[in-house]
Amino acid sequence: MYCERAVKINLSEICFTPHFECDPERREKDWFVRIGNVIHPMENWKWLDVFFEEIDRASIKYKHYNLKVKAGIEIGYDIGLEKTIEKLVNNYPFDFILGSVHCLEHCAISSREESLSYFYGKTVEQVIKQYYYVVDQMIETKLFDCVGHLDLYRRYGLQYLGPEVEEVHYHYTEPVIRKISQYNMGIEINTSSRRRGHREFHPSRELLKLAVNCGVQIFTLGSDAHSVKELGDGIAEADKLLKNMGQAAAVFNRRQPELLSK
Repeated sequence: MYCERAVKINLSEICFTPHFECDPERREKDWFVRIGNVIHPMENWKWLDVFFEEIDRASIKYKHYNLKVKAGIEIGYDIGLEKTIEKLVNNYPFDFILGSVHCLEHCAISSREESLSYFYGKTVEQVIKQYYYVVDQMIETKLFDCVGHLDLYRRYGLQYLGPEVEEVHYHYTEPVIRKISQYNMGIEINTSSRRRGHREFHPSRELLKLAVNCGVQIFTLGSDAHSVKELGDGIAEADKLLKNMGQAAAVFNRRQPELLSK
């Protein structure tokens, strides 16, 4: 259904990035994946064999529609999970590996239900300092192609911490973004924030400008669609935003970036 939707809205390619989580402290919360209508334990990696088989079938079927179908993955990073993540990325032929920080102190800041228990009692500076420290450690692993939804703390942090959480806080953000540039990694422009009532994407326009000024050259576009109708939401606007900054969106094939035309 996703591929049919991609053809309908004239996408030239689609990259599926199912979530992979491996924090043992969240095993009962995150370690599940749906195959068809059946829930399977995520630590049994046989689900990935099914995933790649489905990608291969879709690639053949939709080639006639000039739609490229790619196999990616979004890995939830936290400190101490490096060995498991390294084993995963070295054993499967992904086109694209997105690294994201969804949790701080083993609490999902990406979750409406869980985020209050993390944000409660913290200052904006405490949140941002901790978030970018974990992102920095993720970058240092060199296991990922791209950083997913940078500044994710804005999603629910705005509700609990107020508008200060939307400021860039250059003291913490700039060193991390310079390291992304240094390691030739990418930054995802994630449009899902619009579905949650935010005016700006992840990262914010100001943070995106900082990335461009720091020399980041790889930017991917993602609608973070968890349903078919969400596929492609905001992508045209995000692409225009990039082009207005003199940048081009990138796509990945076997983990090698290719810049599209500006």
